[in-house]
Amino acid sequence: MISRHQRIVFWCLVGCILAMGTLLFVERQRARDRIVALADATPLDAPYSTTESVTLDLANDSDGSITATTRPIALPGEVTARARALLEHLLAEYALPGSPHPLQSGAAVDDVFLLPLPLVGHSGGTTAATSTLIASNDPNALQPQNPGGELAVINLRSSFVNAHPSGVEVESLTLMSIIGTLHTNLPQIEQIRFLVDGQPRETLAGHADLLRTYPSKDTTARAETSVAP
Repeated sequence: MISRHQRIVFWCLVGCILAMGTLLFVERQRARDRIVALADATPLDAPYSTTESVTLDLANDSDGSITATTRPIALPGEVTARARALLEHLLAEYALPGSPHPLQSGAAVDDVFLLPLPLVGHSGGTTAATSTLIASNDPNALQPQNPGGELAVINLRSSFVNAHPSGVEVESLTLMSIIGTLHTNLPQIEQIRFLVDGQPRETLAGHADLLRTYPSKDTTARAETSVAP
């Protein structure tokens, strides 16, 4: 017959086993949650270089001008990450107090895709972006002007677009500022298209055309306002 002392020891051992099992289950779940969180996290951009002098084409609403302005900025070396960082720094300037072209703060560019020209028959990049661009009404718009010419597809966030001020000039200045900044810093970009959350959108805020292909060019001095549909 099992003594009272042995029964106490037995049930203590059973309790310890159950406690250890519960602890192991909880720790396993925590480890699994950490792995899932890491898997869902946004991938890090390419390593950043040392700070360098970068030219941003900044817009001014008061006189409708765009001026090349130098800023010390650390940018990644990988070209698509570099393009995205350039535009994020550019649009962040407009959220600063006293900005001559005030825009809402927050992330504006979801991604930038660089596609080699000519685009027709290209199988890389994003399927939605590529199929939309191949369907362009202008067959000459997506032809390279020089060897190695590229098309930049800028995927804007809807939160940025929906909060953008409406008006022909203010919308045009934003687009020309983006185009000029890419032209100055990434000369291999010859053409530029815009998407919003990965989809085509007719205008930026009711006026500036987001369905056309823009040539990459110098947009400093007085900006053109012929970007309405």
